[in-house]
Amino acid sequence: MRTQVILKCAECGEENYYTSRNKKVQLERMEVTKYCPRDKKHTLHKEKK
Repeated sequence: MRTQVILKCAECGEENYYTSRNKKVQLERMEVTKYCPRDKKHTLHKEKK
């Protein structure tokens, strides 16, 4: 069962990316390094609550 999630930048707090994940396989919240256009660098993006 895949659900849509929003990835939020850990530094500036902007919601930059929308993606999906399988809740049965990946039990923890996603943490991915992605590009933040506001900071103009790669930062940690965490799944929004």
